[in-house]
Amino acid sequence: MPFAPSELILRPDGTLYHLGVGPEDIASRIIIVGDPERVPQVSKHFDRLRVSKSGREFVIHTGSLGGSELTVVSTGIGVDNVDIVVQELDAAVNIDLQTREIRPRLQSLEILRIGTCGSLSDALPPGSVVASAYAFGWDGLPWNYYFEESLMATGLAEALTALMPVPGYGRPYAFACDPGLLGRVAGGMHQGITWTANSFYGGQGRQLRLPVSEPRARQRLIDTLSWEGLRIANYEMETSGLYALSALLGHRALTTCVVLANRTGKEFHKDPSIAVETLVKSVLERF
Repeated sequence: MPFAPSELILRPDGTLYHLGVGPEDIASRIIIVGDPERVPQVSKHFDRLRVSKSGREFVIHTGSLGGSELTVVSTGIGVDNVDIVVQELDAAVNIDLQTREIRPRLQSLEILRIGTCGSLSDALPPGSVVASAYAFGWDGLPWNYYFEESLMATGLAEALTALMPVPGYGRPYAFACDPGLLGRVAGGMHQGITWTANSFYGGQGRQLRLPVSEPRARQRLIDTLSWEGLRIANYEMETSGLYALSALLGHRALTTCVVLANRTGKEFHKDPSIAVETLVKSVLERF
């Protein structure tokens, strides 16, 4: 049955409402970044640029590198924007935008996030790179959808609930990255668990004029959680949503983040642009 115009919203030219793309505009291997200005920082390394589109915080470049096509897309900040981007990338390849019906053969995308983060260990100074083997969040994004909970890292979610029984935090969720991408891309990177926060300040324990709630419970979780030999390595704001939606839709995802802030040592990278450029080059060589 075709999707109604109110559910699958298209622009007058037949492309998807937010991203402005159709199936011909994106590759099967996709790099997502938060900052729109980071899109040309990635695509400048392409041998050829074929597609350049933008709207709001979403910038899309598609081109070729070494004979293979890549797309780079900016998401802006937060899992709510990741929901828009992943859903519309999926719709571009798995829904016929003319008939508004699901295609008979579904395509699985590879989605690799290049981001920045704050580390939660003295062993991860600014300039270190974290590959998120798992990510968790309290924002509730996946609970908006029906899914088999076997797709989720339920043991990790249960451990989070036991260690953070704080009213108001809600029900946590946790998902794993794609192990194939992890093995292909993450060599030499620190592998850990990522805490995807729903804000930059209070959600990541930053205090300016507003005091943060439950700082001791938050620190206890960081200090004690261990899952499959991994510890909580970093804060960022998108990965739990990316992993959840990718698992639910049948895509493969991995996040790599360069550490700009070391939260325990109160340090910040002296030249973030160089740190990001180093990670971009490393990822493009492996992805």
